[in-house]
Amino acid sequence: MSQRIRIKLKSYDFNLVDKSAEKIVKTVKSTGAVVNGPIPLPTDKKIYTVLRSTFVNKKSREQFQLCTYKRLLDIYSTTSKTIDALMKLELPSGVEVEIKV
Repeated sequence: MSQRIRIKLKSYDFNLVDKSAEKIVKTVKSTGAVVNGPIPLPTDKKIYTVLRSTFVNKKSREQFQLCTYKRLLDIYSTTSKTIDALMKLELPSGVEVEIKV
């Protein structure tokens, strides 16, 4: 086959992303393919500002932050064993996986 597979992982918890990336790297290296990564991509931070009280004290506000952590993996010189191992791999439920061939 010898094609490139790009895997992008996203999660709100950085521990889940790192553990998933480690698991993918370990399985891919056991099949004999070459892995480039995990490459940390910039973290998306969304900040929400909310008033503490509804009618009075407009200056009293609270801020909440939601961070999205991302990792990128490139897999080269893949074989059918590599693809089978990736299909059977179970990742935590809080991780979004995007695969491009």
